[in-house]
Amino acid sequence: MIKNYQFIVNILSFALAIFAVVIAAIGVFDVVIVSGLTSLLGLLICLLRLEDKKRTKTIHNIRFIIHSAMALALLYLFYRWGRIMFEQEEFFITISDAQNILAWVAIVIIGYVTLRLLGKPMALVLFLAIGYLLLPEGIGGAGENWIRSAENLWFSTDGVFGRPVETVSRIILVFIVFGAILQKSGAGEVLLRLSLAASGRFSGGPAHAAVAASAFFGSLSGAALANVVSTGVFTIPIIKKIGFKPRFAGGVEAAASTGGQIMPPVMGAVAFLMADLTGIGYLTIMVAAIFPALMYYSSLFTVVFIESKRLGIKPIPPDQRVKLTRDDWLKSLTFIVPLGIIVGVLVTGRTAQNAGFYGLVSAFVLSLIFFPDFRHPKRWYDALLDAGKTSAVLMAVVTSVGFIIGVINMTGVGLMFAEKVIALSADTLWLALIFVMLASLVMGMGVPTGAAYLMIAIVLGPVLSGLGLSLLAAHLFVVYFGVLSVVTPPVALAAFAAAPIAGADPIETAIDATRLSIAGFIIPFLFVYHPDMLLVLDGFNIGGLIWVIFIFIAATWLIATALSGWEFRKLQIWQRIVRLLAAILIVIPGVSTALAGIGLMLFCLITNGFAIRNSLGEFTNLKTRRMAK
Repeated sequence: MIKNYQFIVNILSFALAIFAVVIAAIGVFDVVIVSGLTSLLGLLICLLRLEDKKRTKTIHNIRFIIHSAMALALLYLFYRWGRIMFEQEEFFITISDAQNILAWVAIVIIGYVTLRLLGKPMALVLFLAIGYLLLPEGIGGAGENWIRSAENLWFSTDGVFGRPVETVSRIILVFIVFGAILQKSGAGEVLLRLSLAASGRFSGGPAHAAVAASAFFGSLSGAALANVVSTGVFTIPIIKKIGFKPRFAGGVEAAASTGGQIMPPVMGAVAFLMADLTGIGYLTIMVAAIFPALMYYSSLFTVVFIESKRLGIKPIPPDQRVKLTRDDWLKSLTFIVPLGIIVGVLVTGRTAQNAGFYGLVSAFVLSLIFFPDFRHPKRWYDALLDAGKTSAVLMAVVTSVGFIIGVINMTGVGLMFAEKVIALSADTLWLALIFVMLASLVMGMGVPTGAAYLMIAIVLGPVLSGLGLSLLAAHLFVVYFGVLSVVTPPVALAAFAAAPIAGADPIETAIDATRLSIAGFIIPFLFVYHPDMLLVLDGFNIGGLIWVIFIFIAATWLIATALSGWEFRKLQIWQRIVRLLAAILIVIPGVSTALAGIGLMLFCLITNGFAIRNSLGEFTNLKTRRMAK
């Protein structure tokens, strides 16, 4: 970051974090002020924090001038926007061509910040949306007038300042502050100690501890990337130390942090976005999401266990295991009590921002009580700075997402896309699910979870609803694949963030993270075809739930052993292929395919069991002959 901006960025970041807390405490007193100010602060912070990778002084100075000019332009553009929005509330006004030109200048600056901040994928989507909006129909565009587009997408609450900006500024930002308080206070280290103590007796214990710790903090941080860089510096070195390869250590952290976005009660704040977008109650979403999330993490533990056995990694010796003290248990209240308060407030029917505020206040008070180092105001300031900078990135992103969603609504392209997918799939549900999965993975690449969900749900939600899925199942389906995009190559941001910490190749780390997250690619199909696992849908049957648990355990074990090439002994290539085939048959709906898959699974288990028995017999005979000699 250019040093000249350091003080300004800190002040703006602090102001954004404080404003987020104020909004949570008193509510949205004015949509124009809240949406405008949070967006402006976010864009300014991101613009002034852009790294200058060019080393020459000339380029450095040129960019300093350009960024300064853009920052001043944003201040003026948002001032003009605010005045016009307030005037529109009182009487009818005419927006001049000059003001519409300024609107497009603001959109271009947003595009520049998006490009420099998140790279080409997200920026490409934004500029493709602009191109489609303005290009004539004869060459594949929507042929919209640039003046009408500016008025609809800038001078309104349906475009840049639409639902994504409104929802994030109203609900999500306070949870980012909440997570920053817990991280800065030292609660994260206590959570890691608890996880290490609980998993020390298992093979690969520290890796299991990383999974548990990242699951918790990933749910609160609102971003898998933030969780990787905050908890990964503790967990990855420990995982490497006991014998795992660096790429696997990074993959474990990336997969565990990513899963935090689907873990209730907070789900990285996606649960609140879903409740706001669908009208489904938050508690209903939380109950529906808990079982799939537990299945995801159980599969992570399974893959880590198999890998540790394959490498011959033993449990931590008893004398080296973490011993929990009374102080550890007391400090654990710092994150247990706030979570209970959040859920309790929501149960009473209060808003999500109220719950976030009360959770934040309780976390702050308990951090002061149990962590003496946190009593210094400098630690509070640092926590607010971190929260402000993280919030700024999210606000900058959702302004772009708001524009894209505005284009989708204005042109009707979302509905057309849904119709195309349904037509291509010939009304076949499984084929439509494949198309939606691939589209979600692509659309979610390089985008924070909340923003990715909003964009994907608007475009792809109608596809699944049109094929008869319940609204809840449809939205959870796109959430899962939007989340998994951060570990799926080629733009696997969570894995890329973990790789430098692990000292591993980014692509290799992403491949291992995807392998570890394989259950995440299965679970959404399971709750579509076996809705009993969501618990809250009509027609729930306990027998159906038991059946889907069996399906999941069998498929996960088969895929995990096939990909690792080990099940208590090294598997031959044909065994690995048969296991993958058996897993696919078990997951595919239908009694005949399930029975065929179970048959193949039993064949694999029995064959490998005989091979293990023969190996043990040969080893015993060899040992006996040696003793006889």
